[in-house]
Amino acid sequence: MRLRTAQNKLKIEHSIIDGVRELLERLLAANPEIRSVIPGVIRPVRDARGKIRMHLTVPTSNGWKAIALSAGARQELFLSTTLDRDRLERAIAREIAAT
Repeated sequence: MRLRTAQNKLKIEHSIIDGVRELLERLLAANPEIRSVIPGVIRPVRDARGKIRMHLTVPTSNGWKAIALSAGARQELFLSTTLDRDRLERAIAREIAAT
């Protein structure tokens, strides 16, 4: 299946949970070190109410895996970047605070 792209950095293979797409687009625009974001599986969860949350979980071969929580669901996100954990967490926190 061919990936559709937005801004050539946000890969859209399937849907993105409510509010997270806008957050990712702002994150990509503000941080050129992030090469791409590939959204993964969406699963329903009980503790994903209120404001959007995102946290990094594990390093990958070319960046980081993150989990976004919003609208009663969690979604895996794979971020291809040269940023270290600290700088990426600060960039994510800045964009979440701007929402």
